[in-house]
Amino acid sequence: MPDSSSMSSSQSNQPSRSLYPQGPNFTLEDFSSRDFIVKDFIESLSESAIQQRRSAAGASASANQPFDPKPLIRAFEHAQRRLNELSGDLEIRENELSAAVRRAEAQHAQNLSTLGRKLKQTIEEFQKLDTSLNAAGLGGAGDGNIAVETGKKLEELDRQRRRALDAHFLIECWDEVSNRGEITLLENLRRSGSSEGKLRSAHIAKQLLRISQRLDPKSWDDTGPKPNGSQANGASSPALSGSSGENQPRKNTREIIEKFSETLEKDLLKQFDDFYRKANFEGMKDCATVLRDFNGGASVIALFVNQHQFFIDRSQLVTEEVGGDPETWEKLADPDADPPGVEPSLQSLIDDVKVVVQEESAIIRRAFPYYEEVLGRFLQRVFQQSIQQRLEMVLDKANSVSSLAFLRSLQSSRNYISQLVDDLKAHGLTEHPEAISSQTAIILDQQLEDLFVPYFVGSSYIEREKKNLEELYTSLLFKFTAFHSRRKKAATTFMASLAKSSSELLASAKDAYLSRLESSDFTPTQRQMLLKVAGLREPGDSARQSESEFSEQDGQLSVEFAKRMIKWLAEGVGRSLELSMGSETPKDVATLLNLLLSTMAENYVEVALEASLDAAASQESAKAEPDFSYLASIRAAVSITHLMMTCIDTVLIPLAANSITTRREMEKKTNLTVNRIEDKINAIEQKTIDVVLAWVNKLLGGQKKNDFRPREGDSSAWLEMLQTPTCASICTFLTRLHNTILTSLPSSGSNIQSLLTEVALGVRSLLLEHFKRFPVNAPGGLMVTKDMTRYVELLKSWQIDEDLKAVGGPLDVLLEVGSLFVVGPEALREKLRGGAAGGTTGRNNAGASSGGADSKGVGLSVQEVRAYVLRREDSNTVAMQGVLNAL
Repeated sequence: MPDSSSMSSSQSNQPSRSLYPQGPNFTLEDFSSRDFIVKDFIESLSESAIQQRRSAAGASASANQPFDPKPLIRAFEHAQRRLNELSGDLEIRENELSAAVRRAEAQHAQNLSTLGRKLKQTIEEFQKLDTSLNAAGLGGAGDGNIAVETGKKLEELDRQRRRALDAHFLIECWDEVSNRGEITLLENLRRSGSSEGKLRSAHIAKQLLRISQRLDPKSWDDTGPKPNGSQANGASSPALSGSSGENQPRKNTREIIEKFSETLEKDLLKQFDDFYRKANFEGMKDCATVLRDFNGGASVIALFVNQHQFFIDRSQLVTEEVGGDPETWEKLADPDADPPGVEPSLQSLIDDVKVVVQEESAIIRRAFPYYEEVLGRFLQRVFQQSIQQRLEMVLDKANSVSSLAFLRSLQSSRNYISQLVDDLKAHGLTEHPEAISSQTAIILDQQLEDLFVPYFVGSSYIEREKKNLEELYTSLLFKFTAFHSRRKKAATTFMASLAKSSSELLASAKDAYLSRLESSDFTPTQRQMLLKVAGLREPGDSARQSESEFSEQDGQLSVEFAKRMIKWLAEGVGRSLELSMGSETPKDVATLLNLLLSTMAENYVEVALEASLDAAASQESAKAEPDFSYLASIRAAVSITHLMMTCIDTVLIPLAANSITTRREMEKKTNLTVNRIEDKINAIEQKTIDVVLAWVNKLLGGQKKNDFRPREGDSSAWLEMLQTPTCASICTFLTRLHNTILTSLPSSGSNIQSLLTEVALGVRSLLLEHFKRFPVNAPGGLMVTKDMTRYVELLKSWQIDEDLKAVGGPLDVLLEVGSLFVVGPEALREKLRGGAAGGTTGRNNAGASSGGADSKGVGLSVQEVRAYVLRREDSNTVAMQGVLNAL
């Protein structure tokens, strides 16, 4: 077998060939390597067999020898046998290792059990020892208890020793003060240089004062005379002073001790100041600790706060006059201009305060053991002196400009100072970078509130807001009020009553207004601004007459005026929310609502609507064609009322949600006001309908008797006319009315449709009655038809109810009436028979109006048909009498 011998020779390291080829040889170490890959191992087995085959193929004479799988089979069989052997060896080793693990686990469990017993024994011994040490009163046998008791006794003896030494030193100091008038021992202790010595001297000085108050009461008697020289101090009893004779002068112990205390305090304060200048915070802390125990720390806190460089540097700025750009102050007083913000000098001061407080809080934390108290005093000084003085000066300046400037300055100042407080809280100050302490936060809030308390006492603030809005509203509506002041006395049309207002009235109204502005309640800037709002000029600005400042438009409603009024109100409401207390908000907005309703609704919208109603009423008796220009006020009134209601519903009423009673009262007043406005608008529209119908009726009254009964010679010319002159004038008038209504009433809603529908129904009734009064011949019947067609076309072109314009509707009755004058007897009979079958003309309409047709009905009653037919010239003929008898 050449293949087997070839593979054996290629894989064996021996020089001689074996009769049976050997397979690959490998051990467990070959498979333990990290680089072992199964694929590479299989390929190595295959490669050896393939190489043997190639060598055998090269020696063979035939190049196309078929594939022989036997070498591969033998190689893999040998590898399998070897792998089985290795698997057996591996299993043996695994069993040995498992046995070793079990033996180790058993030994470990035994060791744990032994250690557990030893630990339990140790704990029991410890508990016994602890019990023996803590056993008290059990025969005194506890050694530990004896040691503890001995330590306590030693500590108590040490305290008694120190107290005895202090008492001895105190007695020596008192003896020195009372007998010799000296205080050398305390002076030596004070000059020792150590903070402990100064602290002890401060304690002893306080105790000496108490001893002096009890043992030397005469030195504390401030009511009697104070002698001088040797008799100045009086004489003390020997028992108290230690003297043996009555003539020995007594020392004033109080004065001596207080002088020492004063010297000690000055020394500590000077030392504290030196340490502060050298940034020695530990020395500052020691001095502050001594002074705290000596006199509560008031002097050192006052030294630190009062002599701070910030107050020295800013003292001139705080007291200097408030200046600023005049244009900025004028802008602040202009209600239509955006407020410029906080006053620059106050802003600069607050910015400096923010930086200084943040920097000094770190120093205070390191220099004082009671740093929160010192920081509180420092903040109080900053707010109550620096900020408050400047704030008062800024607000006084703003108040001298105008009331609006004061309110805006108050708001901007409050916002900026509130931002300062929030920034300081966020910084943490002495607790930086941690959150600020609750005590400091309370101090900041209290200082902020105290700054603005004088401006919010009672209802003073909301009264300022109300007064400011009243002044602005009065000025804005001055010309409007002047034009309407004598409206009820005018007997002419609406616009004529405005145009013919006497110059004396306007001049007197302006003079009264200017005289009011001259009072001390108004500053020059405010006076100028109110004149600007009112659209008036100063008396010396122009030589023109006062009436030249007025125009007819001043008597009309203006949506722009309403927008300005609502804008001013919204600014006041926003300011009130920021400045006033939350509990007072419902009351404040109720006050502003009353002002808005009384000014915008009652004194503006309702006054204009009353003028329009009077103008409409005056048109009923007018001899000329009615002037409907007064309808223009309705569109503006509806728009202004809508703006007002939107403001009330979205701004004012929701702010009163916390008070149910106030909210209901506000809603009630608002609804009553809106109902009054709606009633006035309805009255104007109804009066307009009456005026229109009265004028149409008057035009119909001018219809000539022979308009529908032309003579034979005029027939051709008459038939060429499209309508009668009366019909042309009525259509022209109604077209002009329609255009006026479209431009005067609001396009939204149903006002236009309702008004035009009522006018159309009224004109229809007048026409039905009108044609019952005129005789009609055959040519005239055609003219009746033309007139009726023209009327119907015009009315149907309006924005009226669709039911009214529908085929066979109420307006088509006019066409039906026109046809009654042109059809022949037979056709009329058929027409009436068809109408009776259809339930139109043959029925007796019980709901018919006086005009002959119901407002919703579309037919004619029998009486109406008879009335129209009887107006025909041929009604006396036999054929027509037959038709009438059939009715």
